[in-house]
Amino acid sequence: MNLKPYLSVGEEVAKAIANGQPVVALESTIISHGMPYPQNVETALEVERIIRENGAVPATIAILGGTLKVGLTPKEIEYLGKAKNVVKASRRDIPFIIAKKLDGATTVASTMILAALAGVKIFATGGIGGVHRGAQETFDISADLQELANTNVAVVCAGAKSILDIGLTLEYLETNGVPVVGYQTDELPAFYTRKSGFGVDYRVDDPKEIAEALKAKWDLALNGGVVVANPIPEAYEMDFDTINSAINSAVSEAEAQGIKGKASTPFLLAKVKEITAGTSLDANIELVYNNARVAAQIAVELSNLK
Repeated sequence: MNLKPYLSVGEEVAKAIANGQPVVALESTIISHGMPYPQNVETALEVERIIRENGAVPATIAILGGTLKVGLTPKEIEYLGKAKNVVKASRRDIPFIIAKKLDGATTVASTMILAALAGVKIFATGGIGGVHRGAQETFDISADLQELANTNVAVVCAGAKSILDIGLTLEYLETNGVPVVGYQTDELPAFYTRKSGFGVDYRVDDPKEIAEALKAKWDLALNGGVVVANPIPEAYEMDFDTINSAINSAVSEAEAQGIKGKASTPFLLAKVKEITAGTSLDANIELVYNNARVAAQIAVELSNLK
């Protein structure tokens, strides 16, 4: 596989990978589609700082001018935070963004792909996509789930976004052999809240045990990712009834407006932010910081096992 014409790995990230040092991948959709400037850039840089503080090297991932970039510079993050017409890039979009030399912000699925191409095994994000409510009729299922079924990257997240059908999302992951691990929890967190009413496959209480399980999985060629579900810190958790009322209202409005596919998640998250007077965005930022800490700790332990 000749990646040279397509893939550019930042100098610091390339050196860390070559030396077997811990690296944590980060998506860029949160920068270009997740929040306004300058908060998006400030958050992205703070996530990188937290990863460094916990002993790993951050690798923010995006597509710039048709080049797959693993490890953005602060200047590139600033550019992405201000740029207009950045494509929300999933698996199907990558070849066309390259061919047209466009800018693309990577989703969970495409971040996993680019991380795996570069040799990065740990990825921190907010929450994974999944099976949308009403998917029995719409078949609206995130590409994140198929990527988790096939790509050898562990995704540290605050569970599945609570705008989704969490039960069906877990069924889909089980069918595809993707382990859902609760980090210091027996219950799957639901993004804004620590509880969802659904259990996890395994509870693991320390980063070393997760790293050992990941090494065993991939050593045995049991291909595919792992969901490491890390609950939002209690201090930033939203009230369960309040957030679910907001989500139900947002879902109803999306249905009324005929919003589907890749447009649905940004619409729903923006609507929930509006309904909750911005408190959902504050919670979102804090859970991403928390996931970055845990991901860095797992990456450090995994690097020690090689």
